Amino acid sequence: MLGHRELNIDDYLAILRRRLWVIFIPAVLAALGTYLFSLRIPNRYTSQTLVMVEQPQVPEVYVRPVVAAEQLNQRLSAMREQILSRTHLEPIIQKLGLFKNESDRVPMEELVARMRKSIMVQPVRSVVEGGQIPGFYISFATGDPRLAQQVCGEITSMFMEENLRLQEQHALGTTSFLQKELEEAKRKLEEQDARLAVFKRRYLGQLPDQEQTNLNILAGIRSQFDGVTQSLNRTYQDKAFAESLLAQQVAAWESSKEGKNPLTLEEQLANLQTQLVTLEARYTSNHPDVIKMKNDIEQLKRKLAAGDVAEKNIRTEKNTQRAALVEPPQIRQLRNQIHFAEQAIKEKTLEQQKLQGLVKQYQSRVELSPLIEQQYKDVTRDYQTALDFYKDLLTKKQQSEVTADMERRQQGEQFRVMDPPNLPDKPSYPNRPIFAGGGFGAGLALGFGIALLLELRDKSIRTERDVEFYLELPTLALMPTIGEENGKKKRFWKPGRKPPVSAEPHTQT
Repeated sequence: MLGHRELNIDDYLAILRRRLWVIFIPAVLAALGTYLFSLRIPNRYTSQTLVMVEQPQVPEVYVRPVVAAEQLNQRLSAMREQILSRTHLEPIIQKLGLFKNESDRVPMEELVARMRKSIMVQPVRSVVEGGQIPGFYISFATGDPRLAQQVCGEITSMFMEENLRLQEQHALGTTSFLQKELEEAKRKLEEQDARLAVFKRRYLGQLPDQEQTNLNILAGIRSQFDGVTQSLNRTYQDKAFAESLLAQQVAAWESSKEGKNPLTLEEQLANLQTQLVTLEARYTSNHPDVIKMKNDIEQLKRKLAAGDVAEKNIRTEKNTQRAALVEPPQIRQLRNQIHFAEQAIKEKTLEQQKLQGLVKQYQSRVELSPLIEQQYKDVTRDYQTALDFYKDLLTKKQQSEVTADMERRQQGEQFRVMDPPNLPDKPSYPNRPIFAGGGFGAGLALGFGIALLLELRDKSIRTERDVEFYLELPTLALMPTIGEENGKKKRFWKPGRKPPVSAEPHTQT
């Protein structure tokens, strides 16, 4: 009566007791059948090896590896795809005689696919810092245990060789790429260097680092210009004074040639004394003109004190000079002084003009310094950028060369076989206990299904609750089960006895 009323635990236990054989027999038969079926499946033996990833022997702080450690997972996947390709697996099939019974009638593509399914590459479960796997397992399954060991060894060797080849290829490829980039960077650096050299030649003396020097030179030139100007002014004054003295001396000399009163010596003395006062007002007592003027005055005084003899001699000398038409030394000296003054004025004027041009030149440099500084910054910034890029590439290239040399010497990251391929002594497939257990579980499910179906189809009223549920009347009494002997129920498992004939309990309402 399953499904017509709510059941409790006693009802389920009663159903289990009634349907025990219905549940147990299918389970036993299914377990036995799956086990017998597993005996017909060919055995497959799995050979496995453990490959660990050894870190570089040279610390990373000294030599940075070309292939980053965190890229091992992707590199392992790439190597797996390459090694499990037909190009690599077909030679192993031909070398070790895999599928030799089927090689004549089965295409090579299918044999390669079957071999590929038999190869397993699994990373080690524990993961070190940074997400890098510490190693991986390689396994191969086939019907011959020794052949499985040989194939596993071949595949492991291919992984080792492929890893070395990839690392060296990456190192050499990186070095080659950096070499090309370095040559291009060097070419650009030379262009920037030539541009900077042209700019320096064009604005020589006007560069920003020469601004203070230009200011100092400009101050010095202006000081020289002021000194030359003052000296030129003094030369003009000296020339004017010498010209006035020359005019007086020439006038006195001309009058003496015309035979005037010999008392003109006194007039000359007075004129010289007047000129001496003027010179002392302008110059010091050590000035050459003052000293010369004093000497001339002393000579005239000595001539006036010499008496008539001296005066006669002077007149005779004057007559001789007039006859010879030669100017006095004083006049010639004044003319020479004026000539020298004119030469000095000419030289100082040229020097003043030159200094004035230099002042304008350096003043122009100082005024253009901000504009040139901006252009210089643009040129030097491009040059510095190219120089830094070149130095960075040069450093990376040198590191890449060291890394490539380290890989050639096998001092970098390496694959190391920790557990060589084992020779399996028992098959890995099929696992017959698991097969039997699976069949037993399936049989139990089938038995429970049959028992459920039987209970759904059973219309018997078995308990007091069934009577009350279907008749909706209270139960007054229950008839005992017929078939008891000596007050004990017969057990169906006792030998030599037939199971009792059961009768439904009678009820009275």
